[in-house]
Amino acid sequence: MTTYRGACHCGKISFTAEGEIEQVYECNCSICSKRAALHWFVPAARVTVEGGDEAASTYLFNKNVIRHRFCPDCGVATFSQAEKPGAGLMFAVNARCLEGVDLKSIPVVPVDGRSL
Repeated sequence: MTTYRGACHCGKISFTAEGEIEQVYECNCSICSKRAALHWFVPAARVTVEGGDEAASTYLFNKNVIRHRFCPDCGVATFSQAEKPGAGLMFAVNARCLEGVDLKSIPVVPVDGRSL
């Protein structure tokens, strides 16, 4: 299993995530499309927020079930968190925040979040 390091632009929010990135998801909902996030879903047990979790801001909208986390200083959205039935807490890591990842080599799966 590979360990990836990630952070926001200023480095205030930093984390590691373990797993293999087989694909990422590009959601067309109102917030994801504006942020241009590419989501890699990881169980919470394989994510460690190393710095800044207490300082991270949280944005909720629509059904208020997904906690969109971002740095209050640089504004970068590092990940989102939500409970997935049967799977527990999941992180949607913004793959654009990961170090050393060639995003062009990872398949992108479109998600119609706008219709949900």
